[in-house]
Amino acid sequence: MSSSSHDHPLPPARVEEVSDGVYAYVQPDGSWWINNTGFLAGRRGVICVDACSTERRTRAFKQAVGQVSDRPITTLINTHHHGDHTFGNWLFPEATIVGHEGVRDQIIADGVPSYRAAWSPEVEWGAMEVTPPFLTFTDRVTVYSDDLRCEVRHVGHAAHTTNDSYVWIPERRVLFSGDLVFNGGTPFVLMGSVAGALDSLAQLRELGAETIVPGHGEICGPEVYDRVEGYLRFVQESARRGRQAGLSPLDAARETDLGEWAELLDAERIVGNLHRAYAELDGRPFGAPIDLATAVLDMITYNGGRPLSCLA
Repeated sequence: MSSSSHDHPLPPARVEEVSDGVYAYVQPDGSWWINNTGFLAGRRGVICVDACSTERRTRAFKQAVGQVSDRPITTLINTHHHGDHTFGNWLFPEATIVGHEGVRDQIIADGVPSYRAAWSPEVEWGAMEVTPPFLTFTDRVTVYSDDLRCEVRHVGHAAHTTNDSYVWIPERRVLFSGDLVFNGGTPFVLMGSVAGALDSLAQLRELGAETIVPGHGEICGPEVYDRVEGYLRFVQESARRGRQAGLSPLDAARETDLGEWAELLDAERIVGNLHRAYAELDGRPFGAPIDLATAVLDMITYNGGRPLSCLA
């Protein structure tokens, strides 16, 4: 088995204005470690949503912001702790970095994660300095770009991770979902919860967003929820069948026909997702710690023993 195919070379990142003064920064192809960010350009300053995984990509993002606005970046919001959204935090020394308390705790606990070795060795991460949020919240916080209200809300439980938040701009019906939504890539809940991710989608549906900037993939509308939900329910059903057959998560993945989901990038995530789904079948709480090293090694095994593909 192998990873889903990637286009070579990757298209360049681009800035897209999704509402007046509200911009998405889309990084194709949205596979491992290649995330989307965004920003709001106000009269006094710029609010950014997430950083990037490598020094080069984060510097390119800041340069793109500077081509739209000559105002300083005053605020950086982290939607969750994963390195593709936070490794570049250190390149925003002028900004107040905002995140859920769990984001700060996990970034400090992880340090510079050794699990990066699971991905392609040619990745140029650049310089790295552990830089957690220093303005934290437990439930939600509101930031304003001039008079435009932006609500940063924690989902309240484990989903993609244990500390996911989204940025909702109600006046514009624009949602920055973080990795609660993948568009064109395989959803990944190893460090969170399958059932919790499904609950988070129900929460997002209630917002009534018209424009969604997903954590990975192209800008989309609310139709994306059905696709993510369908995959997560497929994971749950595959886990039930595998557990009943007495199979390990890796063997269950090998026995599973991905069908319509095979076209999604990074198909090997089925293995990690099954590890999490098995834990939930065993009655483990949403987001309870599981053996991440074994799960990642199983993904590599599923991938033919090769490091996981990363084009960041």
